[in-house]
Amino acid sequence: MNVRDCLRQYCTRLTAPLCGAAALDSARIAHPASSIRGRSSSDRDSQPGTEIAQAISGARRWNRYWTLGSLAVIFLCAAGAMAVGRFTISPRELAAVLVPGAFPEVEVSGQVRTVITNIRLPRVILALLAGGGLAASGAAFQGLFANPLATPDTLGAGNGASFGAVLGILLGLPAFGIQVLAMVLGVAAVLMAWSVGRVKGTMPPLMIILAGMMVSSLFSALVSLIKYAADPQDVLPSITYWLMGSMASTTKSTLVMGAPFIAGGSMLLFMLRWKLNSMSLPEDEAKSLGIPVKRIRSLVIVGSAMVTAAVVSMCGQIGWVGLLIPHMVRMIFGNDNSSVMPASMAFGAVFMLIIDTLARSVTASEIPVSILTALIGAPCFILLLRKTGGIRL
Repeated sequence: MNVRDCLRQYCTRLTAPLCGAAALDSARIAHPASSIRGRSSSDRDSQPGTEIAQAISGARRWNRYWTLGSLAVIFLCAAGAMAVGRFTISPRELAAVLVPGAFPEVEVSGQVRTVITNIRLPRVILALLAGGGLAASGAAFQGLFANPLATPDTLGAGNGASFGAVLGILLGLPAFGIQVLAMVLGVAAVLMAWSVGRVKGTMPPLMIILAGMMVSSLFSALVSLIKYAADPQDVLPSITYWLMGSMASTTKSTLVMGAPFIAGGSMLLFMLRWKLNSMSLPEDEAKSLGIPVKRIRSLVIVGSAMVTAAVVSMCGQIGWVGLLIPHMVRMIFGNDNSSVMPASMAFGAVFMLIIDTLARSVTASEIPVSILTALIGAPCFILLLRKTGGIRL
């Protein structure tokens, strides 16, 4: 069996949970030499499938350790972020509020309890969700389109949501109305790019990317038009500050509205992490193996649109996370999307949490998040790029 047959057999087994038994049967019919039925035990042991099974078993053990370690780091960072700030909270007070009854001897004032439950806890949760979701969306788009410059805003979801938010600010809508309008127009921008990129019932990656660039430019121009028409004394400063990105306005109500979309989109991308590996094959080759290319591509776009529109509707524009974190992860873990996706979510969540904590703690007035993501993220990326030479990019 030559290398091409081995690759076909590996991809077929990799996509068996998605394609069903029909794909395996068709592969055995097309390549009878790859069937192990009737062979001796020594021949079966020499099959590539044995090595693949051993590799998968080792990877699963490593993934368990990685998951437990990541959760521990995220928990510690979240606890530290809730304790750190211009209003310092002791660890015992924090534990007494988060775990009622754990420290009955600790007296917690109403002010401390309000700061933790109404201000810092929702903000920490949003930072974790936003960072993990944006990093997952960037990694998914880079793997889906085989484009290292792909970001969560590749299809215009970010600029569409920004247009909805600034339109709501201009119209004087309440915070809930601004968030809903931003999410609706963010998803509408992706649907517009999707419809424009369809060519005779197909969706070539290049056409989707070009359609996304056009839609993104259109909504960016509409944002500029609203800024031009806004009142320079009252409305324009609010629009400008919102576009720079901030989590200062996070409340329980906004979190309840947007968090399910971020969590749902991120979970969808996480479940598709194995399928993204098969998308690196040429489309005709993937279809010949029974891989539903159109379905996978559609689900990835839907998941990324949900995450990006929800994040922008609550936080404003946050750059660099969806571009920087996936590349950092690939330099460390390689190009296997089954490892890149969960690692990107963990790294993105911790990175965004650290950035937000610095934004509200370094100075008396809060620094916009996008400024810090660029100032901190770009030098770190340059150092990693120089150290590794970009070999694993």
